[in-house]
Amino acid sequence: MKPILAITMGDPAGIGPEICVRSLARKETYSLCKPLVVGDAKIISLAIDLLKLDQPLSVNAIADVKEAKFEHGTIDVYDLDLIDLDTFKFGEVQVQCGNAAFQYVRKAIELAMADEVDGTCTAPLNKEAIHLAGHNYDGHTEIYATFTNTKKYAMLLADGPMRVIHVSTHVSLREACDRCKKERIIEVYELIDDACRQFGIDNPHIAIAGLNPHCSENGLFGWEEAKEIIPAVEELKARGFNVEGPVPPDSVFAKAKSGKYDGVVAQYHDQGHIPLKVVGFNWDAATGKMLPQKGVNITLGLPIIRVSVDHGTAFDVAGKGVAAEDALISSIEYATKMAITRRQRLA
Repeated sequence: MKPILAITMGDPAGIGPEICVRSLARKETYSLCKPLVVGDAKIISLAIDLLKLDQPLSVNAIADVKEAKFEHGTIDVYDLDLIDLDTFKFGEVQVQCGNAAFQYVRKAIELAMADEVDGTCTAPLNKEAIHLAGHNYDGHTEIYATFTNTKKYAMLLADGPMRVIHVSTHVSLREACDRCKKERIIEVYELIDDACRQFGIDNPHIAIAGLNPHCSENGLFGWEEAKEIIPAVEELKARGFNVEGPVPPDSVFAKAKSGKYDGVVAQYHDQGHIPLKVVGFNWDAATGKMLPQKGVNITLGLPIIRVSVDHGTAFDVAGKGVAAEDALISSIEYATKMAITRRQRLA
């Protein structure tokens, strides 16, 4: 059976509603999974009217997963009915939208934890809006960790052959250096190795990036490689993993882009994010706009599946009907693969 995926609508004032509609307007999406939008039915209806697509689409507002039709042409919406259309505006930070985006995520987590859905995908939320609404989280990852009671987790970014996990993310560069520890490196390595296997890659070949320039040149530029990273690599090799490292950070991503590695362990946020976004984000100078991108963000270590688009709410173009759904389609594809693998493992 096709997995049921809960797709959160994201911030209603952003491009989330539009990319949800575009993704579910594709017949191919229903050949992969049974998609269910968690959001506001009236906002999805507004997005349908806004996009003026060739084929007719209707909305099935539900309060129980059992009420979903999962039929192409009908968008099933688990309707939380949180938005007042009289005060709603596309492209603006609003308290009601920040609260709604947070509640959509909580409901999707609840459905997944109760095994009513097989996985979740998330459209972008706005951090300022959710903070104004009184929900003090850095983003999706921290919300998922809190409401699944997960202590050990990590962010995996993926775009084509590039798959990057991080030893640390939203901390200062100074603190990131302090968090480069053998135990944490091994922990995130195990997470990306397992994720690659869920994507259908047998015996994944994964590189661990160094922290310092040229991997410290035998101690000339730092000591973290010798004291933390090399011991982690040696232990992983002894356990039979197909690991390589430490690999100089100025060359490891070029090799990964070419397919030499199935994944890379980056030591901190920008070390991993910058090369991946150089690969996945492309600016069109003629139009002054970013071209569609397919990158996804996967939270590993959770008891449930969570895959997200790797872009923001794009308030500057929200409500204009021009947002591309490529990243959400990629998220749905990844989540489907992971849900099927998880089901096979349980069987």
